[in-house]
Amino acid sequence: MTIEVPAELVDATFERVLNRLVSKAKIEGFRPGRAPRQLVEARVGPAALREEVVDAIVPQVVQQAMREKSIDPIDNPDVEVIELERGRPARLKATISVMPQVTLGDTSKLIAPAEAIDVTDEMLERRLEDVREPLAEVTPVEREARMGDVAVIDVEVEADGAVVESETRKAMEAELKDGVLLPELLAVLPGTFVDETRETTVKFPDDYSEPKLAGKEATIRVTLRGVKEKVLPQLDDALAKQLSGGKQDTVDAYRAAVREELEEAARSMTRLAREQALVKALVDSSQVEVPEALVERELVTQLESMERSLGRQGLKLDRYLDYLGKTVPQWAADERPDAEARLKVDLILDEFARREGIDPTDEEVDTFLEEQAPRDEDLKGRVAELKQSASAKRYFASRLRRLKVLDRLNEIGIAAQPSETEAAKS
Repeated sequence: MTIEVPAELVDATFERVLNRLVSKAKIEGFRPGRAPRQLVEARVGPAALREEVVDAIVPQVVQQAMREKSIDPIDNPDVEVIELERGRPARLKATISVMPQVTLGDTSKLIAPAEAIDVTDEMLERRLEDVREPLAEVTPVEREARMGDVAVIDVEVEADGAVVESETRKAMEAELKDGVLLPELLAVLPGTFVDETRETTVKFPDDYSEPKLAGKEATIRVTLRGVKEKVLPQLDDALAKQLSGGKQDTVDAYRAAVREELEEAARSMTRLAREQALVKALVDSSQVEVPEALVERELVTQLESMERSLGRQGLKLDRYLDYLGKTVPQWAADERPDAEARLKVDLILDEFARREGIDPTDEEVDTFLEEQAPRDEDLKGRVAELKQSASAKRYFASRLRRLKVLDRLNEIGIAAQPSETEAAKS
């Protein structure tokens, strides 16, 4: 963008800058601020004076030009001064990174694909077992190990023909349960009797903490030394009242309440899956080139956020990156694809919001802020302060706009869903 600056503004800026320099000048033989203008100008020199004028005039005229043309810059413009001298109009050339053009896909073809999750009796019983598990009694038994038991085991790991002492364990207690033990161990331990040894082969990940095992295949030998059975307390009215915090007095009422919780969670999961599918479909069918300047800004913001988060934990960013074995450029290179993908989604959903006229009112933002802020420990009790903060208002407005966008996508997706009759015909 080429910007023409009237000669009158150029001259006025020269005068304003020179007056400021005179007021600050300290020249021998004159009181501060009393030296002649011609002498001050001579001391400063034409090049330095012109530089001061450039610093004073460029931000003003560039910002005004962008406002007049409704330009939303991604970062600070790169400005080249083509001509600037007293008594003549000035010419500036500003190179500005702007938000890219987004070509939206056909939203009328978006279909909500996620099927509802049914809460089964098996799911209910599993949940009722989970809530009673902290109250279970663990007692030794003389039988083979079974899933759900607590096994007392000796563990020995061998790699490259040698035992890895750092991984050796004696009389270790481990629950035979998914997510607690390695799947390979869960495959061989059930059915084992005391003093019986079983072994399995495990491939350790490349980033495993023990260097002798990282990225290697090893043999794990496990000897069963004891079996403890977990006995859950019987679910009666008294326990139902205890587990519900007094909200339900009977087992039936408690079971119904737990089922309702599961059904609500299932509805939330179904909605989330549908929203993710709709967003992906819209993004996949839309086109946008994410500007490099926008990616760089996103990475800087992410790095600053990570530094603040680490600081609250008493950690330093450079020490954290050292632990990861990365420099800042390496971290940025690794994070760049994800940052670009996030920005692509943001740009497309922002364009969708613009096309649909989704823009929360100030009253809606205030109400949303009042609802959400108390749920955040860092923001609790600061609602009045947040309402006076422009950045906080923009943040909550952005969150609310995104929720409204997802609601609208759901409406479109559900409306486009074929009816049961049409589905049967097809």
